[in-house]
Amino acid sequence: MKKSLLICLGVGTTMLTGCSGSKAKRVRTDAKRPNVILLLADDVGYGDLSPYGEPTINTPQVERLAEAGLRFTDAHAVAATSTPSRYSLLTGHYSWRRNDTGVAAGNAGMIIRPEQQTVADLFRQQGYVTGAVGKWHLGLADKTGMQDWNGHITPGPTDIGFDYSYIMAATGDRVPCVWVENGRVVGLDPSDSIFVSYRTPFAGEPLGRTNPELLTKLHPSPNHGHDQAIVNGISRIGYMKGGRGALWEDENIADSITHHAVRFIEEHADEPFFLYLGTNDIHVPRYPHPRFVGKSGMGPRGDAILQFDYTVGAVLDALERRGIAENTLVILTSDNGPVVDDGYADQAVELLGNHRPWGDLRGGKYSNFEAGTRVPLIVSWPRRIKPGVSHALVSHIDLFASMASLLGITADEGAAPDSRDALPALMGNDEEGRDYIVEKAGSISIYDGEWKYIAPSNGYAYNSLTNTELGNARQAQLYHIATDLGEQHNVAAEHPEVVERMVNLLKAEL
Repeated sequence: MKKSLLICLGVGTTMLTGCSGSKAKRVRTDAKRPNVILLLADDVGYGDLSPYGEPTINTPQVERLAEAGLRFTDAHAVAATSTPSRYSLLTGHYSWRRNDTGVAAGNAGMIIRPEQQTVADLFRQQGYVTGAVGKWHLGLADKTGMQDWNGHITPGPTDIGFDYSYIMAATGDRVPCVWVENGRVVGLDPSDSIFVSYRTPFAGEPLGRTNPELLTKLHPSPNHGHDQAIVNGISRIGYMKGGRGALWEDENIADSITHHAVRFIEEHADEPFFLYLGTNDIHVPRYPHPRFVGKSGMGPRGDAILQFDYTVGAVLDALERRGIAENTLVILTSDNGPVVDDGYADQAVELLGNHRPWGDLRGGKYSNFEAGTRVPLIVSWPRRIKPGVSHALVSHIDLFASMASLLGITADEGAAPDSRDALPALMGNDEEGRDYIVEKAGSISIYDGEWKYIAPSNGYAYNSLTNTELGNARQAQLYHIATDLGEQHNVAAEHPEVVERMVNLLKAEL
């Protein structure tokens, strides 16, 4: 059972003083253990960041991080969409083992249950102050549709290891479009209550499909479904009324996330901290701040990448300003692969030019192919990690066990059953990494660093709305990734012995 209270005594590298539950002051007594920042980008592809070799984009702040750390070429998310990927990252439990971890509605109940131990729990139990800032998309409250948007929303991040949280209620394209800080909607006028529905429109409230003249910032792409409640001149998924004073402005989302992340760092620079920082920029609807508009030459999607790069720089600047950069472990990655048109007419396709968000990979967000789950991963800890490039095979599923190893502790019984200690690889001391990884995006696949097997599936082969190859097929697929990174040649028929080996490995996991 997960421990819910911290005991007022010295724990490893820290000591708690003024014991008052999660607000106890942590005083660093051993500077060897680092602060940890998990910087999770949204929908950033393998080719979207300049350290990964695409000459069409320039992300100097990400390059700054990469030059000080270790850049991984074979890192993978567990899933090719947001909610299941984030679930596995924080819990060390494969999302495909449950049937309720799909892309969460804006009024979904909390996917991670309070009784589950999370990465944040590990740090909090060791005396770290813990925070979650930005994109969430893991649900809130106990059950779908049962949130008290006008009161205290519980359970929430506090119940799964976070002392502080400032998060988007769901995700950018789903209502309610409000910030939730420590379980309460920010800026809510009690006389203007929030109401949310994912079934029935509210009488008198305009919708994108019926009132296109009110869409002053972005219009939805045809047939994507982003044509319901209008917030900030952009129509969303779902229906909402009320809460006018609490609604965000899309052009300020990145600045709000960055401000609260930097403030968290500043306030806790003298004590050990863990910060889960989820950016929103590249996820639709893309509406960057005016100071980034037109800077990339690729329209809103490219400008949003530059906005993300700004956030990375602001975090690094804050660490340096407070003199804690040398002993802060920064892990930068993405929740899944890229998508260009994901629901809004922002000219992302027309203005893409020669840029390849997926790099040399096939597929993208939603896909079983490599571009769906092979993601950027940069790990920097100047005090401990030698800069360079690693080709080790690593998976998000192993963050939990790796952080437990970093802290020198073991997980609660039954927690993080799928997570394995990958700390040697993350530190640059293991050039091989995992023997194999398992992923799911419609079908389920297994990859051992050389061969990739995708199990047969009745799912769609192609998503015409996003122009993405999904990688589903009724026959078995086997790709020799070592020589066919783009997965162009299915060689299952030529290598039945490899297929049999991969199937047996997958059966052992299932």
